[in-house]
Amino acid sequence: MLKHPHTKKTATRRYLTDIKTGDVWSVFKILADFVQGFDELGNLGPSVTIFGSARLAETHPYYQQAMELASRLGSKGFNVITGGGPGVMEAANRGAYAHTEVESIGLNIELSSEQQPNPYITKGRSFDYFFSRKVMLVKYSMAYVIFPGGFGTLDEMFEALTLIQTKKVTGVKLFVVGEAFYAPLMAFLREKLVGEGMIEKEDMELICVSDDLAWIVDQIETSLHLQLKVLEKEGLEDTKYYHSLSTYLHNQCPTHEGSL
Repeated sequence: MLKHPHTKKTATRRYLTDIKTGDVWSVFKILADFVQGFDELGNLGPSVTIFGSARLAETHPYYQQAMELASRLGSKGFNVITGGGPGVMEAANRGAYAHTEVESIGLNIELSSEQQPNPYITKGRSFDYFFSRKVMLVKYSMAYVIFPGGFGTLDEMFEALTLIQTKKVTGVKLFVVGEAFYAPLMAFLREKLVGEGMIEKEDMELICVSDDLAWIVDQIETSLHLQLKVLEKEGLEDTKYYHSLSTYLHNQCPTHEGSL
């Protein structure tokens, strides 16, 4: 006997059922995505999220760069967060995985193509919804690194930029790796967005474009000072996040000074 084509609830069918045609009870399924993410990631120490294409093989230069950057971050005591899939995400998790003192975190998404989590994750979960997953990818990070990628990577980059520009997050830096790859996009932003008054000229300074991985790691370390000052200014010295940053700064780089 043939099974009904809707016996298996695909990601597309789940979206249509829960979002487009769902009733009020669907809210609880969406809420569960957030609650589980907050519960599992709430105690992380200093972490950096790395975004990039899922389509790159391990021989690709961007894969190798992502793995090297994550390894450098892991050696400094930073957890690494990715979308949990293949390509750049796998490379970043792989680089962090070699350092047992940090977490290599993968936040996977259930897709119709059935994206599988990569094997270099020490802490992770799968999300039903892109929007809840995206919150988790940016919420617990003190810096974002964007490698070359497609629609999803660009979506995440501009989401992060919007949060920084509107000061919904403060002190968080965004780094773009792939100077040649992103040169046309940066030119477009300067010529069209700045040129026609869609953004301010100073907004371009929110984007740090560099292929110098050592410099990126140094800047991430330095940004700790600014983020601690922001937390202190807001009276948040008793929060777990403040203690995690201050403890890291004391243990990893007690003599590291500087400002952005």
